[in-house]
Amino acid sequence: MIEAFTIAQVIVACLAGLLCVAIGLAGRRPNDLTIGSLVLVEVLLLGQLVIALIAPALGNHPGGSVPLFYVYLVSALLIPPLAVFWALIERTRWSTVVLGVAAFAIAVMVVRMAQIWAS
Repeated sequence: MIEAFTIAQVIVACLAGLLCVAIGLAGRRPNDLTIGSLVLVEVLLLGQLVIALIAPALGNHPGGSVPLFYVYLVSALLIPPLAVFWALIERTRWSTVVLGVAAFAIAVMVVRMAQIWAS
């Protein structure tokens, strides 16, 4: 994994989480900004998938369990679309908070993926 890209992913996911939780607790429903922040997190995860597929060919081999890494990555890829789907079906302030919790979960999963790759 590329360390700078991982740090950028964590920062973006945490900022998206803070934004969504703050907007949700302010009583606002999901909007383009909150859903767009999760879309950005998903795009970065897709970039991570491409990096994870190419990195071993370039000599950056994972040190930990490869299947465990990819289980984390695939699970992380599923969380934003499912959270957005929920937010679009249940358009309440709490679904906006759920978007934020999903973003925070992605940040934690990306950190864990970096640990698995480096170990």
